[in-house]
Amino acid sequence: MKTVSIPANGTEYIIGKILCIGRNYVDHIKELGNETPAAPVVFMKPATAVIYDGDQIRIPSFSLECHYEAELAVLIGTDGKDIPEAEALSHVAGYGVAIDMTLRDVQDRLKQKGLPWEIAKGFDSSCPLSEFAPAAAVTNPQDLTIRLTVNGAERQHGSTALMINSVTKIISYLSTIFTLEEGDIILTGTPAGVGRVVSGDRLEAAISGVARLAVQVA
Repeated sequence: MKTVSIPANGTEYIIGKILCIGRNYVDHIKELGNETPAAPVVFMKPATAVIYDGDQIRIPSFSLECHYEAELAVLIGTDGKDIPEAEALSHVAGYGVAIDMTLRDVQDRLKQKGLPWEIAKGFDSSCPLSEFAPAAAVTNPQDLTIRLTVNGAERQHGSTALMINSVTKIISYLSTIFTLEEGDIILTGTPAGVGRVVSGDRLEAAISGVARLAVQVA
């Protein structure tokens, strides 16, 4: 059983579904040569993918190209189905930072065959996750800066203002497909600058004023 916490108010949540949005920043779409989607691209990670600050990422032996993707993570605190956009943020308990680790070579092979991505996205240790700041501490989730460094060198620096689909739209859209439940986590997509990591690399992800996270590749 994996959990996440909001230290500021002493609450802890058992992690439920981890719902992820792909292709949500134009520059990231361009850098991977993908088409801009007409609707949010959704995939999932299991709770067993989660590791925490100070833990190690373990790249599976069947991949030679593991990429980082720093993202705003949204923690659901109140259950909901068919949530209107105007009410979406009332279902949020907190905000954090996550790194969506992706086996890019595996993903590319699966995409070419029209197969699901879960092997490339959901392997053990593929979801480094921070502690969460309470929702009330974030005035506007569309005005946050995401940064990621590898061995101290900045690789990603983007703003949530550049999301194609806002946090409210994502929550509303996902709730038409899945009942959102307390403890569910939504990863909202990554800005440009993704790249490969290898054994020994140290990754630090941060969202200014919200959360930070440091992990190392085993």
